[in-house]
Amino acid sequence: MKDAERSVRVTVTGNGPYLVAGRVRLSELTIATDAAGVSEQWIARDRPGEKATVALCRCGHSNSKPFCDGSHAKVGFDGTEVANRTPYLERAQAFDGPELALLDVEALCAFARFCDANGRVWNEVAETGDPEVRETFIHQVQNCPSGRLVAWDRALQAALEPHVEPSIGFIEDPAEGCSGPIWLRGGIAVVSADGEQYEVRQRVTLCRCGGSRNKPFCDGTHAAIKFHAK
Repeated sequence: MKDAERSVRVTVTGNGPYLVAGRVRLSELTIATDAAGVSEQWIARDRPGEKATVALCRCGHSNSKPFCDGSHAKVGFDGTEVANRTPYLERAQAFDGPELALLDVEALCAFARFCDANGRVWNEVAETGDPEVRETFIHQVQNCPSGRLVAWDRALQAALEPHVEPSIGFIEDPAEGCSGPIWLRGGIAVVSADGEQYEVRQRVTLCRCGGSRNKPFCDGTHAAIKFHAK
């Protein structure tokens, strides 16, 4: 995480774009669903090239999405940040299982719906003494892009997170007929417009439709307004 903080950083600009500093892989991440429409897996497609600095649209109006083209100034975008800065563990509600707990900060939900499969993770956690359920449970939780949900090892007092290199993904959600948020993976630091760094987490989703009421983070509004980035 410390290496990621030093090498890749996203700065929120006042009523403007996200400025990404550091070379980082960019990709399009599509939510693939099963026949019943339940989120099942991520399909990744890399975007060409890595740039040392890039400006990403957060107003939702750029004609060059996911990159900024200055439209925020033309539309009078209000990007005021209102997100709670209390650390995740101080906000999380815990649901206990035999060895694992499910931690949940509902306000961070980005509506990717991986939590709904197999009877929903809030019910599954009680059955994680079964190795098969445990594996499925961890997989579903780790697929939550916003980090709303965390699988917590009670003995180790630590989150179960996969090791991934820092990357930035742009979510597409065909089942909902919309484009989703910007997904930061691998502990990328986010700095507010006032210069304060938010808590670094392994999974974070940033609003790119412009409508979130939890800016700079996604709150699922993109699905309600059927935001399209293409």
